[in-house]
Amino acid sequence: MNIHEKYIKRCLEIAKNGLGTTRPNPMVGCVIVYNNKIIGEGFTSAYGGNHAEVNAINSTKNKDLLKEAILYVTLEPCSHYGKTPPCSDLIIKYNIPNVVIGCVDDNEKVAGKGIEKLKNGGVNVTIGVLEQECKTHHKRFFTFHNKKRPYIILKWAQTKDGFIAPETKSKKKPVWITNEYSQQLVHKWRAEEQAILVGTNTVLEDNPSLTARHWIGKNPVRVVLDKKEILSKDFNVFNAEAVTMLLKENSAKGICKKLHEKDINSIIIEGGSKTLQMFIDENIWDEARVFTGASSFQKGIKSPNFSGKLISEEQIDSDILKTYMND
Repeated sequence: MNIHEKYIKRCLEIAKNGLGTTRPNPMVGCVIVYNNKIIGEGFTSAYGGNHAEVNAINSTKNKDLLKEAILYVTLEPCSHYGKTPPCSDLIIKYNIPNVVIGCVDDNEKVAGKGIEKLKNGGVNVTIGVLEQECKTHHKRFFTFHNKKRPYIILKWAQTKDGFIAPETKSKKKPVWITNEYSQQLVHKWRAEEQAILVGTNTVLEDNPSLTARHWIGKNPVRVVLDKKEILSKDFNVFNAEAVTMLLKENSAKGICKKLHEKDINSIIIEGGSKTLQMFIDENIWDEARVFTGASSFQKGIKSPNFSGKLISEEQIDSDILKTYMND
């Protein structure tokens, strides 16, 4: 690992502090180095607040050192006015002579303009350090802008014998397949993503709340498919704990178009089986997180049929969690 990679790795580490709070902005990390010592660092504040570069510069106690420093950042500094002024202007203002960038921001509002502005301001710019790692880190942001849809995470739990739900049940509430640790992890995920989606049958059968109540964080926007407009406002998804969006779309493509229009940049598809299979069959998904519990149903509703690249597998007490990428 060379010295530039070392500090971009640090940028990626601190950038994760913005997960779930910066949207629709990317969660950027920034480190400022003088004589091989970090003198300032920052990550993107909650939406409407400072960008990572501003927080890193503000954290630098001796601003005179900036004139001989290197600024490292996961994503190209912005060049346009949004909720805050352009970061590239601030870098030039403080005469920071060197900037090392993980990956270029191909959002049409930036798309190399930040780099161009820095170079025109006399800054020496290095691009593409740990580029793939930075692109993976910014996967939600890039998917939203390049594919014109949210980053899509499929999630379900299945029994050892491959069922997602029993054939029948006595009460209108979830039948838990996973243990309490896996259930809490799912609530953590909900706090990290912007929205969560279920179909009509899941609401009718389980009456879920779809909140992050077992984790500290913001509740996701609840997206409910109700093509036939049969759901009453008495269900938990319509309570005041989170925003709920109703959609009548009957295709994954149509759903994504509506979500993009609403500036939703990431979403968890939690089911049921028909809804998950719709996204799989249309090949509109990015990641699948599949729990396998210790119980068996013998018969019931089969788990979705899909194929993907297995990227991780972990044991969570009695459960197994496998994560797949759409390759």
